Amino acid sequence: MTTVVAAIIRRGGRILICRRTAAQAHALKWEFPGGKVEVGESPPQALGRELEEELDVRARIGDEAQRYEFRYPGKSPILLIFYAVSDFSGEPRNCVFEEIRWVAPGELTQFDFLEGDVEFVKRLAKSMEPQMHTDAHG
Repeated sequence: MTTVVAAIIRRGGRILICRRTAAQAHALKWEFPGGKVEVGESPPQALGRELEEELDVRARIGDEAQRYEFRYPGKSPILLIFYAVSDFSGEPRNCVFEEIRWVAPGELTQFDFLEGDVEFVKRLAKSMEPQMHTDAHG
């Protein structure tokens, strides 16, 4: 089974999300930075490598936030593992995406995320809700 790792990068109460390009699979969907674990890598090693390639940052991979299996229609199942990242060096720079954006946790559900991330996004937004003030528009 393919293992896919993703980083929940936080800074100043916001979370970094990335938008795929029109040329990529799942064009223009939002996702968390990360990618596939390659042979011989541990999931945290793979995530560190991906963050360097995609955002030009050196991150200290924190605790595993969640993992679950997901199957896109007509594809083999993947194992998704999300990690918390609050410590990194360098300023995140968009190396491969259409755009990158820092958003408040309460705004996450307003973005069109990859199907595989949707379940996690809902939980993440909900888990951080008590600290957020919600407003009527949006």
